[in-house]
Amino acid sequence: MGNSKGLVITLYHGSRVRVPRPQYGIGSPYNDYGLGFYCTEHVNLAREWACPDLSDGFVNKYLLDMGGLSLIDLDSEEFGSLNWLAVLLENRKFDVSTPVMRRAKGFMRERYAVDLSAADIVMGYRADDSYFSFARAFLDNRISLRQLEEALRFGKLGRQVMLKSPKAFEAVSFIEAFPVDGSIWYSRRALRDKKAREDYREMVDSGDVRSDDVFMIDLLRGEVR
Repeated sequence: MGNSKGLVITLYHGSRVRVPRPQYGIGSPYNDYGLGFYCTEHVNLAREWACPDLSDGFVNKYLLDMGGLSLIDLDSEEFGSLNWLAVLLENRKFDVSTPVMRRAKGFMRERYAVDLSAADIVMGYRADDSYFSFARAFLDNRISLRQLEEALRFGKLGRQVMLKSPKAFEAVSFIEAFPVDGSIWYSRRALRDKKAREDYREMVDSGDVRSDDVFMIDLLRGEVR
């Protein structure tokens, strides 16, 4: 876990509404990293998040003073894709539809879990619908770990910054909110997701499986570390 000193970053939160005062403890506990306030450092990504359909939304802009805040970055060298996936399995609700997936879920949570309880801020990939479908395919032994990591780059769907603790909420200050045209940004969001799925399908259909690829069944059998 890192500790930032004197760093102020700009964050954006896409929403249906203006959010001048983010509230600790509000929202769903079943998001990627649990209960918290999810933002991004990329304004265009926030514009897409603000428009999950053709309705207009808002991008809320903030400054976050990172001084003294504890940070866990799941995309850092300290962690890997398996840790990221274990965090998702701890928090997201999804159907475990096959015996392999049932075994894999328990194994991942036991072996690769990351304790986020002491973190003020959590950063990492955002598991939207397409990313989560790739993760499910890995759990079900349909793609290798290498293929999963390649798929996480498809569509450039971006990283998220989650404010987790009361201390983090106290360190964020609202700057402004500006409207987002749903007719424009929903289309861009849909195209980005479509491209990610097309690239994934092309990778799978190519049959590019290598002799050193690691599949979920290899992990379950203890054949690799």
